[in-house]
This record gives sequence, structure tokens and C-alpha cells, in this order.
Amino acid sequence: MDTQRFDDYIARFNRRDETAFEEYLADDMHMQNGTLEYTGVQGMKDHYAKIWSTFEERLEPTDFVGSETNVAIRMVTHFTAERDDADSVFGPVEAGDRYTFRGVISYRLNDEGKFADILVAYNSFTSIRRDGTVTELGIPH
Repeated sequence: MDTQRFDDYIARFNRRDETAFEEYLADDMHMQNGTLEYTGVQGMKDHYAKIWSTFEERLEPTDFVGSETNVAIRMVTHFTAERDDADSVFGPVEAGDRYTFRGVISYRLNDEGKFADILVAYNSFTSIRRDGTVTELGIPH
């Protein structure tokens, strides 16, 4: 996968365009982020429906390395709560609360060039509450 194609996926993801999942994910893809695991395009859609119902999420990948079989990136992801939610994927949040993820993501591609396996390794996950309180959380889900 080349940078231009990957950048298209990220841009569409940042616009909450679920058709990117259908175009870029293998039907049986597997995703693992700590203890969180799911499979398939529908699994991805279900997971992000939960996140996007409460948060604006912005992906900022760097250090792209790609080949015909793999992609690896460093990722900074910013989550901003758009509404109060007592039961968000990160626990109770108030509108304006923010979270920042920093980590490395490895993507294995299938023969069609679609993401078949996504492995997320985190370096930090930080909560910035709207009152300014900053807390390092680790992996919350």
C-alpha cells in the first residue's frame, strides 16, 4: 500500500465515512487493541458507532512504512467528547473532555491489498478533562 492510498483511508475515517471500512478492510479482518478484539467490517462499524456517538475522533498518523503486505505507522489520535455520556467507551465523560492516544499500529494486508489484521500497540493514553485535569490512563478498553 502506498502513502496516497493510506492517506485516503485516514481522510475518510476522519470524516466518519463508513464506506472506507468497506473499501479498505477485508471482510474477515481481525483487530486487536490490548484486550479489545473484534472481527469483520461490521465489527469495525459497530465499534466506531459507539465512539462516534459521543466523540469527534481525529487520526494523525506519521512515519508511514508500507509494502505490498504490510503498513506500519506511529499514530496520535485525539478524541473530544461532543456531549455528556455517562456510559461512553472511556467511562463517564462531559462535553469538552479530551483524550489523546499515542502508539504504533501494524496493518497486514491480504492479496487484495485490504487490511486483514490490525494490531494496535499503545505508548500512552491521556485524559484531559474540561477543567484542565490531566491523567495518564493506560488502555481503557
